[in-house]
Amino acid sequence: MAKKERIGIVVSNKPQKTIVVAIQTRYQHPKYGKILIKTKRYMAHDEEKKCNSGDLVLLEESPPFSRHKKWILKKVLQIYEK
Repeated sequence: MAKKERIGIVVSNKPQKTIVVAIQTRYQHPKYGKILIKTKRYMAHDEEKKCNSGDLVLLEESPPFSRHKKWILKKVLQIYEK
């Protein structure tokens, strides 16, 4: 069975070996048809601390590291430059 993958933007990298990633999902309201955006935040394991806020990253599902951490950083897709 294939593991789930998500693409999102790093919101925080302050916890040790952990990043918080915001993932946006677009969907259409079932009755009114308006396009809505839902944002969900995931905590992911970042062993080498190679992410900073604003980076675009690819997450992969993994066995739980802790109560809230069930994702692992697979790859940094784009580095945020100010």
